[in-house]
Amino acid sequence: CIRNIDIGYTIVHGSGGYDSDFSDEDGQGESSEKKKREEEILQKPFEKGRHSQVAHRSFHTSEIDREEARNRRAHLISLNAFERHKKFVSDYILYYGGQMADFKRSAAKDKTDYDVIRENHHFLWREEDEEEMTWEKDLAKKYYDKLFKEYCIADLSRYKENKVSMLSLNLIEVVSQFQCGHKRCDNNDGLKSWEVNFAYVEQGEKRNALVKLRLCPECSFKLNYHHK
Repeated sequence: CIRNIDIGYTIVHGSGGYDSDFSDEDGQGESSEKKKREEEILQKPFEKGRHSQVAHRSFHTSEIDREEARNRRAHLISLNAFERHKKFVSDYILYYGGQMADFKRSAAKDKTDYDVIRENHHFLWREEDEEEMTWEKDLAKKYYDKLFKEYCIADLSRYKENKVSMLSLNLIEVVSQFQCGHKRCDNNDGLKSWEVNFAYVEQGEKRNALVKLRLCPECSFKLNYHHK
C-alpha cells in the first residue's frame, strides 16, 4: 500500500523549485545578530577578539600620562617632608627661575622653648593666671609645676640698694636647701630659715608673696640689712 507523505515542502510558483515552510525570507538581519550573540557567548574571557583594533593615539597618550603620574606620586610618598620640600623648591626654580636665597626662611622671629617660658613665666601662679590658657602659657605652667617651691634662691649682690631677686628651685638645685640659698654662696654652716615678704613686679603688676630662704649668718645679715 503506497501512501502519500507530506514532507513539508511546497512548490514555489514561478521559481521551479522547493522551499521550506519554516524558512524566513525577511530574517537575514536577525540571523546575523543571533550568530553574533552566539559567538559572544562561546568566547572565553581570556580570548582576544578576532578582529583587534588599534587604540587611538589620544588613548595611548592618556595611558602614558596616567602611568607617569602614578610613578611620580609613588616617588613623592617615598620622600620625607624635608626632601619633598627641597624637590618642590628646586622644581619651582627650574621652571620659573630664581635663586635659593629667595627661599631662605627668616629666623628673626624664631623662639625656643626657653624664650616662650621666659615670656609667660609666673613666680607664683594664681587662679586668674590660668584663665584663657594658650599653648605658651600651658608650657610655662608645666615648667612651673616641676619646680621645688618650698625654698627659694636669692641674689643678694645688691642688698645695700634693697634689691633682692628670688627664683624657685628646679629639680637639679634642690640640694641648695642644704646649703646657703644665696646664689653666690656655698657655705653650709649655721644655716637659718627665713620667711620674708617678697614684693615684685610681674608683667606690669605689683605682687606680694611669702617665701622661705635658707641662709648662712653672713647672708642672713645681708637679707636683714635695711630692716636692722
